[in-house]
Amino acid sequence: MRSYKAKTVEPISLPSREKRNRILEEAGYNAFNVDAADVYVDLLTDSGTGAMSGEQWAAMMRGDEAYAGSRSFHELREAVADVMGFSRVVPAHQGRGAENALYGVLVEEGDTVLNNAHFDTTRAHIANQGADPVDCPVEGARDPTHDAPFKGNFDLARGRTVVDDVGAENVPAIVVTITNNSTAGQPVSVENLRQVRELADEIDATLVVDACRFVENAYFVKEREDEFADWSIADIAREQLTYADAAVMSGKKEGLTNIGGFVAMRSGEYREDDGGVDHDALFERVKQRAILYEGFPTYGGMAGRDVAALAVGLREAVEPPYVEDRVEQVRELGDRLKEAGAPIYEPVGGHAVYVDAGAFLPEIPREQLPGQALVCELYREGAVRGVELGEFAFPGADRMQLVRLALPRRTYGREQLEHVAETAAAVAERREEVSGLEVVAEPPMKELRHFSAELRPVE
Repeated sequence: MRSYKAKTVEPISLPSREKRNRILEEAGYNAFNVDAADVYVDLLTDSGTGAMSGEQWAAMMRGDEAYAGSRSFHELREAVADVMGFSRVVPAHQGRGAENALYGVLVEEGDTVLNNAHFDTTRAHIANQGADPVDCPVEGARDPTHDAPFKGNFDLARGRTVVDDVGAENVPAIVVTITNNSTAGQPVSVENLRQVRELADEIDATLVVDACRFVENAYFVKEREDEFADWSIADIAREQLTYADAAVMSGKKEGLTNIGGFVAMRSGEYREDDGGVDHDALFERVKQRAILYEGFPTYGGMAGRDVAALAVGLREAVEPPYVEDRVEQVRELGDRLKEAGAPIYEPVGGHAVYVDAGAFLPEIPREQLPGQALVCELYREGAVRGVELGEFAFPGADRMQLVRLALPRRTYGREQLEHVAETAAAVAERREEVSGLEVVAEPPMKELRHFSAELRPVE
């Protein structure tokens, strides 16, 4: 039973099959090029697509639009301190703006940055600085059938091997993404974060947590890590972040807003051993870069009303009814897809169900992009929009061929989940008819090609 009720509704409609076929062709077989009005159930992303609460809308009406020193900024700073434990915050218009502000001063050409698994924009920002983004997933992380509680963990042995190869002086940062979006939304244990903290201290690296889904991660920690079974979600959420020097946050996820983000950093008093990181200098450099790219440090590219809504959303995200509703709805979608015969990555993560496109369409070779082919067929069959996270999104990388179906927060009901499962079942019945795809036009930066590239069916 949901812990909330709907106050505002938006009509949706299912285009005819003839129209869907035409739309796919005109979109270059890329779901990003499809208009939202032509999508029936939109699972492209959970970023900024959810419904805000009445308290958030009320906060927007009270938002302070002052250019400098707005009341809304102070509300956000207090919320970040209370919920996440960081005393300093630099707002940005969204997560990738925060990444630009942080990695633009932290990473230089020739550096190597370690991550449990870089997501697309993170990888692109690291590469744009002339650095090498290296993934360190644990064993079994790329096996959709492997049963383990924390498949999102950072592989310490792999990380130390890379450090030995490139030299500690060339690894300025280690990033841990919680939950691990590129590994099917899998959680990271607190014990693993402690161990990564030790590695960062050994090599004097800055430890960054990509905290977009830190509350969902806390939910899994409470379920699966015995030490925290009796802790509250809010306390676990804060504990996870005590090991980081800085956090990058997209408010469009667990800030429960439609726009916004920030870099959060701590002051020196938080940890006696700072691992060689000068927190004061880092904060000043990030703030100055944010002024250049995002705006004054008390609004960061957001309207004051959006800053106010983000402050409220952060507090709502750690409330047990919200996070339980959230994770359990994603699990329900996973159960329905399995019943429909779709092979999925298990255990199911906190924000999305990832379909194993390689197993779903085994006749389509990797180079013909089975994940993108499945994305197109889900749209063709039921106007369901997902996103490919395989060879198309990460060309040449050692990645699974996955299709992510990300649920917007507090948005869809059981009927929409049923439609998604029925759509997947219908595609499965005619899977032998599905052809692969080839790229015919793409942008120069390959790390971002899936946002705008155009494709065509392989003859």
